[in-house]
Amino acid sequence: MELKAARFNMIEQQIRPWDVLDQGVLDLIGEVPREGFVSETYRTLAYADTAIPLGHGQVMMHPRVEARLLQALDLHATDAVLEVGTGSGYLTALLACATHHVYSVDIIPHFKEQAEERLAVHGIDNVSLEVGDAARGWPRHGLYDVIAITGSLPELPSAFLQSLNRGGRLFAVVGTAPIMEAVLIRRVGDAEWSRESLFETDLPTLINAPVAARFVF
Repeated sequence: MELKAARFNMIEQQIRPWDVLDQGVLDLIGEVPREGFVSETYRTLAYADTAIPLGHGQVMMHPRVEARLLQALDLHATDAVLEVGTGSGYLTALLACATHHVYSVDIIPHFKEQAEERLAVHGIDNVSLEVGDAARGWPRHGLYDVIAITGSLPELPSAFLQSLNRGGRLFAVVGTAPIMEAVLIRRVGDAEWSRESLFETDLPTLINAPVAARFVF
């Protein structure tokens, strides 16, 4: 009951005030137990407004950032999703519960193994977990309807944009500390993309993130 109350308070005090008003997103976050994807060391912080350490210099996003990501991506049950940075597996679970299939890749093998166990415990099986370096793109599964990049990038490689289906959506945090910009990119044509600035934040940089690649709109 205490965890259920903490989850409710997270939604009402952290997420909803941050302009997350999509009831589907709020319901999804209310249904997936975040504590199930946090190590025992930090279990008491599962619903806190903080970036929980994952090890290897990585962190879980703040809950409000995860929620804004989900809302911005406008997920559909038929979507094929690429997640770059599996991390704890929590966002992977949220994406999987709202879409057809999630391809999630992480450069750290331990994160993949850990997420595999956690997703199995919660009966989530529409996920393909892979180990690899996707900082410059991950086109091996064709085009995606949704791409969620969970670490920041100094600049966004064009390969990610080329991997979107027409009508596809991409969430990324672009820039360098201390101020980075969360953006939503949509593919609106064969060679056309739109870009929307969402909010400012600060995330650890994706391992091996390129700094020279640039895409000009």
